[in-house]
Amino acid sequence: MQERAVAQLREGAANEQLFLLEHNHVFTLGRAANAANILLSRAQLEAAGLEIHETGRGGDVTYHGPGQLVGYPILDLKPDRCDVHAYVRDLEEVLIRSLADYGIVGTRIKGLTGVWVGNEKIAAIGVRIARWITSHGFALNVNTDLNYFRMIVPCGITDKGVTSMAQGLSRALDLMEVAEVVAGHFAAVFARDINFARCQ
Repeated sequence: MQERAVAQLREGAANEQLFLLEHNHVFTLGRAANAANILLSRAQLEAAGLEIHETGRGGDVTYHGPGQLVGYPILDLKPDRCDVHAYVRDLEEVLIRSLADYGIVGTRIKGLTGVWVGNEKIAAIGVRIARWITSHGFALNVNTDLNYFRMIVPCGITDKGVTSMAQGLSRALDLMEVAEVVAGHFAAVFARDINFARCQ
């Protein structure tokens, strides 16, 4: 779906898009991932109903699953946003502003990508940019079952934890509501208009 959207944008056959969705239980590997950071055997993964997918994004291994809001922006950064680091910082800013709407203080940690609450990651970022058209993106832990992160070394980082909005607020949240909040801040940070279309 992302590859098709990228090709259509490049050919001028479609507009920029922001996909916001939930995945089934899956571990994804970035281009530089260390497979040893998946701590279960293939047999254990199969028994748990977990899939592994290699992706074209940056970063190491991460988990996606129900209760997590995953965002895939398909944007053309030309001509005035051709800066990979600035793009990642802007994605972090979208998520930091979104968390603030719920009273959660999200921060950056120097030298690390993503958004953090204290020493725990609440949102991971892994992007692909080809000829300045973006794909892949971010994963925000909303109601995520954090036990799945114990089966991996998330993003290859051994000395930090993982958290979620639900854990911080001691309550579950409406994922669609969070998606709309994130979309609003995305529109503001990237100076885009958002037209919603819901799909199943």
